[in-house]
Amino acid sequence: MAKREITVIPATIPKFTGKHTKPGQKRRVAAYARVSTDMEEQQTSYEAQMDYYKKYIIARADWEFAGLYSDEGISGTSTKYRTGFNQMIQDALAGKIDLIVTKSISRFARNTVDSLVTIRKLKEHGVECFFEKENIYTFDSKGELLITIMSSIAQEESRSISENVTWGQRKRFADGKVSMPYKHFLGYRKGPDGLPQVVEKEAAVVRSIYRMFLEGYSPTYIAKALTSKGIPTPAGKKRWQNSTVESILKNEKYKGDALLQKRFTVDFLTKKMKANEGEVPQYYVTESHEGIISPEVFELAQYEFQCRRENGGRQNRNVSPFSEHIICGECGACYGHKVWHSNDKYRRLVWLCNKKYGKGAGDGLRCKTPHLTDDEVKTFFIGAMNAALRNKQEILDSCRTAVEFLTDTSQLESDMRKLEAECDVAAELLRKCIDDNAHAAISQEDYETKYAALATRYEAAKGKCENMNAKILQRKLKANRIEVFFKTMETSDIVTEFDEGLWNATVDTMTVYSKKKIVLRLKDGTEIEWHI
Repeated sequence: MAKREITVIPATIPKFTGKHTKPGQKRRVAAYARVSTDMEEQQTSYEAQMDYYKKYIIARADWEFAGLYSDEGISGTSTKYRTGFNQMIQDALAGKIDLIVTKSISRFARNTVDSLVTIRKLKEHGVECFFEKENIYTFDSKGELLITIMSSIAQEESRSISENVTWGQRKRFADGKVSMPYKHFLGYRKGPDGLPQVVEKEAAVVRSIYRMFLEGYSPTYIAKALTSKGIPTPAGKKRWQNSTVESILKNEKYKGDALLQKRFTVDFLTKKMKANEGEVPQYYVTESHEGIISPEVFELAQYEFQCRRENGGRQNRNVSPFSEHIICGECGACYGHKVWHSNDKYRRLVWLCNKKYGKGAGDGLRCKTPHLTDDEVKTFFIGAMNAALRNKQEILDSCRTAVEFLTDTSQLESDMRKLEAECDVAAELLRKCIDDNAHAAISQEDYETKYAALATRYEAAKGKCENMNAKILQRKLKANRIEVFFKTMETSDIVTEFDEGLWNATVDTMTVYSKKKIVLRLKDGTEIEWHI
């Protein structure tokens, strides 16, 4: 029997690349660097990484430099916003890179799933990764196991860092230390002492927003006005949104207080944030920094929001200054803005009674009041306003009397102090009742009876305080409106064209009876009947 011979035929195609290797062919090598913050010391690390890997690749005779990819100030827990990383992967999958070199697995990704998915995808396309610190090549047989372990460690490290950062933030909150997103916050910058410092030019914009809102303008209108004046938004954009105006009007920081931890991070990997609805503690710090507007103006703005909500959301959602101001003289319902022939050339915008075509409005029950166009409303206003201005001095004299009578809060504030004292007494008795029960042997039945009575007393006193505060705010808001009305009437002359500012400052309601008759009620209570 002949002697059997075995000849080994060497592999010419690497199992991962699937490409024939040629003698002297160089591997195309790219480097990736990342720092997770834009702090100065991290910037130095980033530049050092870039310089090191460029020299490292060029020094290898069997390697060909294929580029440097990087991300600055970007977290490694997700690849979603890492533009440099994503561009590198895209180029690698397109066949432009054979090997990716990076400092460590944690620089590549701190998310175990992202790391493994990306490495497997690259491996399928014949692209290898080398992690210098761990000395791991992904084409190595033990590479994936080691990468899984090291990626998990990197992810756990990221979780630990996130928890430490969160703890530090909450400790600062508990200590009353206020921080603001200054780049996206109008009116403040970080001062030399680390506290918020007022930027007067921006603060003037904030004050004008509050002033216009309390004069009756909607957030939508204010946003349009700011955009038309070329005033940049807090984020530096040209176009204002009504939501941006509302956020300024509702932010307590503008009166010098601060509610901390309004939002919190749900997942350290995704960095997903949500509004704090009681999941984590909040901290309210009074007089934490210099306010741009007074606490009184801020409270008036919040009360104005409440009034508008109770009045059907007037001027919050609507662009038109006429919304909720035009009243049907027959049924008393508001006029609403309707579109006729919306899909053809006869398209028209009109105002008509909201109950005219509502449920149960049969032919015999429909209001007979007419519809009005914007131009017709403006014509009525100009005519009625000029009639009022002819008796301007009489209106101003009665306005002075009305201001003194309708807006005086001295008695209400006196009553408020008494109610607050009663509230404090009830709270103290309630606290003492609880303390006595904790430290003395008393009948639980007697305790519960006493506690219930004191709790009822406290809630009643608290409710009276809230109602009295609402009355005070109502009068102060009315005083503000009458003051604006007085100044506007005092400086106004004959009206020749519609002025939205004059409408907002002077008009309470316009009641429509026919195409020829309306009654204009001014904010001081004066009523003007006008006929065309």
